[in-house]
Amino acid sequence: MIEREIKLSYRSAEAARAALAAAGAEPLVPRRLQDDLMYDTPDNRLFAERSALRLRRDEARAVLTYKGPVEPGITKSREEIETDVANHEAMATLLGRLGFAPWFRYQKYREEFRAPGVIAAIDETPAGVFVEIEGDEAAIVALAGRLGRGPADFILDSYRGIWVSARGADAGDMLF
Repeated sequence: MIEREIKLSYRSAEAARAALAAAGAEPLVPRRLQDDLMYDTPDNRLFAERSALRLRRDEARAVLTYKGPVEPGITKSREEIETDVANHEAMATLLGRLGFAPWFRYQKYREEFRAPGVIAAIDETPAGVFVEIEGDEAAIVALAGRLGRGPADFILDSYRGIWVSARGADAGDMLF
């Protein structure tokens, strides 16, 4: 599957929530903490390939995700393979046995909304508040327009990239 997304910066979760409501987005999933661990090989093979392997804890749910290299475009587009995992700890152990090690951990409070063709999430992170819009490219651009934003406002960077830009290369993990 190809994932397409953008991020938009907001001054607060309340401002983002009000903007999404005014744009016609409907609440979908309530606010909860997501705790993500990025994995790579000791020689940083995935990082060198501009790919990513993430193990996410989202309340009682665990999800393993592979993301391929980003393709050039107006949105951040890349291959995404994602699957639910029955046991977070067992998967972390399995990844270790396969030669992967965690190299970056980040947390965010996420609340999700639905709008035609997209899912929009308000992400409250230690680096700031963002609305991440994922779905069909035309629908992403349309919702961004209803939010009063255009391509010049689109953030295509990862949360790690945003964190490093804000704090420097030795910023460490992005945790509350």
